[in-house]
This record gives sequence, C-alpha cells and structure tokens, in this order.
Amino acid sequence: MSGPLSGTLAVVTGAGRGIGRAIACALAEAGADLALCARTQVELDEAALAVHEAGGGAVDVLAVRCDVADSDDVARFAAQVRARVRDPMVVVNNAGWVARGRIDEQPEEVWRQVVEINLVGAYLVTRAFLPAMRTAQQGRIINLASISGRLGTPSLSAYCAAKHGLVGLTRALAEELRGDNIQVNAVCPGSVDTQMLAGSGFVPQMSPEDVARVVRFLAVEAPAAMTGACLDVFG
Repeated sequence: MSGPLSGTLAVVTGAGRGIGRAIACALAEAGADLALCARTQVELDEAALAVHEAGGGAVDVLAVRCDVADSDDVARFAAQVRARVRDPMVVVNNAGWVARGRIDEQPEEVWRQVVEINLVGAYLVTRAFLPAMRTAQQGRIINLASISGRLGTPSLSAYCAAKHGLVGLTRALAEELRGDNIQVNAVCPGSVDTQMLAGSGFVPQMSPEDVARVVRFLAVEAPAAMTGACLDVFG
C-alpha cells in the first residue's frame, strides 16, 4: 500500500481495542505494516482483521498475545516480530490498565500491577526494539500517557504515578537518544470513549480516532526537532 509509512513496520501494544486499535488502523492507512500485541487473543484477532482492512488489504499484520509487564513475554514477542517481519522503526507504547481505589484501601499487588503495565511495560518494549533503531540511526517512539500524567486524580494514585513516570521516561529518553536520531514523544489524552473509561464516572470528551490522529502525526509528520514533547489532547 502506498503511503508515507509504506515499507515501515510499526509496533503497537495494547492494540486489541480502544485507542490501540484505532492507532493501529491509522498507521495502516498510512501504509505501515503492523505488529500488534495485547493480552486477550480474541480481541487481538478482531483488531488484526480491522487493521488489515484499514490498510486496504495491502499491509502485513502480525498479532501476538503478550503481557507487556512480563519481560519473558516481551522478549518472545520481539523475537517473533524480528523473525516473521523485520525490525520496527515506529514503536507505540499504548498498553495500559487502570484500577480505582484509595491508597490506604487498594491492595499492594493491584497498585504494583497498574504501575508495571503502564510504566514498566513501556520500558520493556522500548528496550526490546531500541537496538535496531540505534543501528539504523532512526526511529520514533510514541508513549501514550494521560491527563493523569499531568494532573492528580483522587483514587487513581497508581495510575497517576505510572503516567507521570511515563512522561518522565519520555523526556529522559528523548535526551538520551537525541544523538541517535530517534524521536521520543508522548500523547496525554483526556477522557476517551473506551471500554476502560466505562464505569469510571468520567464523561468521554473524544473518540479513540481523535487520539490516533495525533499519534499518526508524531509517526509521520512531526519534524526531527520535535522530541521530548508531551502533547495534551484533553478534549
């Protein structure tokens, strides 16, 4: 498929539904081949069909079940991507999970899981694919943070801590990788109409496709000088 990302492989985590699926479709429309991962195989298979259709049937789509908080899972995912497709030059760390609860009431294991999926997962996935980008002296890493990476929200201490950490990781990596011509940016959406938002009490202010358009800009059009940016999309 002809497009600005034709010939480029993009990895999207948490691609089974919601924002991740919309991002994958937007990148496929731009001509990218996709390597998708998520924790639920049924949703992942459905997403792969949607992405293939978005790419006009002309893009390759690899879908692999993977828990980004598990280093062994991430290593297996990265190995399959390299063996069956090629090294990606675009990595979108979208996988996320939220659990509400006051800090003195939420079980420690839940608090840790929120941080591991949202923050540690982005670290593991980035680390797995970074060597090839360094060798190629090019690449774009896009992290999906949140309005909760900018502001504090009661009963969301773990999620806020993880997303604030992801913003910090974005800015640190942007400086660390500046000399390798690798751009690292973040998107901070407000309340998006997704399954994860349902039941939270927050009113949706935008669609997953709204966020996907911003990610596409960072993957395709953002100038080389734009790195370490955290784009607020609050609706």
